[in-house]
Amino acid sequence: MTDERPKTWKVVTAAILDFLLVFFVGGYLIALLTGGLTNGGFQLNGFPALLLFALIVLYFWGMKRLGGTLFKRLFGLVGKVD
Repeated sequence: MTDERPKTWKVVTAAILDFLLVFFVGGYLIALLTGGLTNGGFQLNGFPALLLFALIVLYFWGMKRLGGTLFKRLFGLVGKVD
């Protein structure tokens, strides 16, 4: 019986991609709702920035409770990584 641990690069890549997904999609949506859109993208200060931070934390916490983040699922890491 082998303990098949996932490759470190897959775990790290999945975490980075999950973070970027939530940061850019969540940041854009929060900026859209709060007037933080700029010509180059979005800029969040004060409460909207805090809201984005909370969204990122909630995403990782909530998805861990549901069994794994989006990219962990796509990379086949669900059930292999805590």
